[in-house]
Order: sequence, then structure tokens, then C-alpha cells
Amino acid sequence: MKFVDEATIRVEAGKGGNGCLSFLRAKNLPKGGPDGGDGGDGGSVYLEVNEGLNTLVDFRHQRQFCAEKGQSGMGRDRIGKKGKDLSIAVPLGTIVYNDETDETIGELIRKGDRLLVARGGFHGLGNARFKSSTNRAPRKTTNGSSGEERLLRLEMQVLADVGLLGQPNAGKSTFISRVSAARPKIADYPFTTLHPHLGVVRIEQGHSFVIADIPGLIEGAAEGAGLGIHFLKHLSRTNLLLHLVDAGSCEDDKQLLEQVRVIENEIRSYDESLFLRERWLVLNKSDLISTEDMQKRQALFEEALQWQKPVYAISAVTGQGCKELIDAIQLWLVGRNEQESQHREALND
Repeated sequence: MKFVDEATIRVEAGKGGNGCLSFLRAKNLPKGGPDGGDGGDGGSVYLEVNEGLNTLVDFRHQRQFCAEKGQSGMGRDRIGKKGKDLSIAVPLGTIVYNDETDETIGELIRKGDRLLVARGGFHGLGNARFKSSTNRAPRKTTNGSSGEERLLRLEMQVLADVGLLGQPNAGKSTFISRVSAARPKIADYPFTTLHPHLGVVRIEQGHSFVIADIPGLIEGAAEGAGLGIHFLKHLSRTNLLLHLVDAGSCEDDKQLLEQVRVIENEIRSYDESLFLRERWLVLNKSDLISTEDMQKRQALFEEALQWQKPVYAISAVTGQGCKELIDAIQLWLVGRNEQESQHREALND
């Protein structure tokens, strides 16, 4: 299925039902007085998480959504029926914006999340409401108010523990296919990944994490060059970034370092907080050079870039070093989750 991560829809909540103008007329009550009932409230529009969805593609075909109107009031003090609320299913990780004001309305990032995006109109009042000791035959009613109408922009951000980034042909797709069941397109040319792929990496029973393969970045991506800018936002929800570098097919050390600096500059230009996120260097294609040369390149990165974080050497094609890397990722994620739990407990105490 084609990955669609952005859509624009118009939602309209239901109008409230009008109040009724009515007077009771019965054989034994010729002057029974006002008995016009209130109208019903209009239905509201909600967005609701559906874990079975993983794209916004359905909104390419349907863009208009309207909740049910409230029923008008009736005689004999009968209240109009409330309009049915409308729930629109969206995938986990959807962020909702008011497209006209660019205001963030809310996020649906947890199972069971439900977000009100357009409130239904308030019901009108029947003439029975206006009866008083001085006005025993009121002819006043009110109409129901209109429901809210909004133009919404939906953006889906991939929810993953680990995000892969790097230049085209760094081996990201091969790596995710090696360590998970994901099967992205792999070929010997740039931009084989045209949309993000998610893969679940299972270490053992009860231990797994989700990894996202993001399209390759090139210089100028933060300004719109290439395909990467369209998906950079997906990295904002990952906890750990793996920066893959083609260290096997590049013979020039300066060119190799430049690959890293280009990606670093693009991340920093896009979002400083993303640049400061935990990021590990992964030197891929170790099967193409000797172990000694790969170790030299690891040392080169640590010294030239003053890299204080882990640097791993792997071959996504043969699997060399991949097990050690995913084990280290699992340990880091477990440690991070424990720290977050302790922090939450401290705040609650």
C-alpha cells in the first residue's frame, strides 16, 4: 500500500434542532398552555485511533465529513432527538491541525485516543421554556445554533523506537530487512525508499522494538531537496537515531567524513532538538573492506568528529555485527524506559 502521511479534510458538526412553537389543545383543556419542546443538540465530530490503519490514503477519496443534525422539538413537550456523533478512524500517530490558522488541535498517539475536532450545535428552546406568571402564552422560540465547521490538516508521524537515517544507498533498507520482517525495495540506485517502512525487531520473548527506515537525505534536504524533507518529521517521534554510513565502498576518508557532516547539517537545519537526540554511527558494508581498515575508520570518526557516542561496524548484507548492534539498542531502550518510569514516580511522590 502506498504510504500517505498527509491529508486535508473538512468536518462539519451537526446543527442543533430548533425549538417548537406549540400550544396544548385538548377536549378537557381548551387553554392548556404552551407545550413546545426543545430541539436536540447537533452531533459532534471526533477523530479516533484505529490500530488497523497505517496510512491516511482513505482521505484521498473522501474529504467531507458531516455529523447528524439535531431534530427539532415537538408539541406535548417532546424534545427533539440528538444528532449522532460522527467518529472518523485515523491511524496511530496522527497530528491534527486547523489548516486555516495552522493551530495544533491535538495528537492521537496512544491506543484508544479520541479527539473532538468539531462540536455540535446547541439545541433551540421551545416556547414552553418561556412560560411565566406574566406571560402564559409565549410565542417565543429559539433556533438551534450551527455546528462547528473546520478545515483540518492531518499529518501522520511514524511511531518507532529507532529511526534510520543516512544518504541514499547507505544500506538502510538492507539493514531493516536483515534485522526484521520488513521487506522494503532494495536496488543499486539512489532513492529506492520512497516512503517509510516499519519493522519489528524481536530479540527474544517479550523483548522487541520498532525500527523505521526513512528515505535517504541529500544536501539541501531541509530546504526541500530530494525526498528526505517530506519524511524528516517522522524522526521526531523516535527515541534513538541510527546514522548509517557507507564505509565500505568509499575509499576517500575525507569524502566519508563529509557524508556524516552533510546529514548532521540537514538535521540541525531542520530541528535543533533532533540534532541533539541520541544518535549512533553505524559504519555499513564492512564486508567490502578488511577488519583492520574498518577499525581505522572507526577511530577516524571518533577522532575527526570528536564522536563520544557508540560507533558500530556492520554488514547488512552478511549480517556481520548486526546482532551485537540490536542487542545494544535493546539494552539502551530498556534503560531509557526505566529512567522514564523512575522520573514519573518521582513526580507523583
